[in-house]
Amino acid sequence: MNILGNLVWLVFGGLFSAIGYMIAGILLCCTIIGIPFGLQCFKIAGLVLWPFGRRVVTTDKSGGCLYILFNILWLCTGGLYTAVVHLFFGVLLCLTIIGIPFGRQHFKLAALSLAPFGKQVI
Repeated sequence: MNILGNLVWLVFGGLFSAIGYMIAGILLCCTIIGIPFGLQCFKIAGLVLWPFGRRVVTTDKSGGCLYILFNILWLCTGGLYTAVVHLFFGVLLCLTIIGIPFGRQHFKLAALSLAPFGKQVI
């Protein structure tokens, strides 16, 4: 079922979203200061590309003050917007029974896009 869900996800918007996150990651990696943020975009792009069967966990290294500072910067510079967009589409998809699994994936993406530093996709 994970493969079927991922294929449907990929065809109906997952590929375009992943390409968007990849382009943002490449643009952020053009500057030295933006490299950590670009790497987080690549992490989100990987999850957007193939979300079913994967989960987001907090790593043991997530207690540093740099992660907190970077998550605050991420939140202020677009993380809140992307989380709200994923939350909106999650609620919209959960209105139908068929869309509930896809809505749950959007909720997972909203949590990751809100504070990606210190999280790992397994």
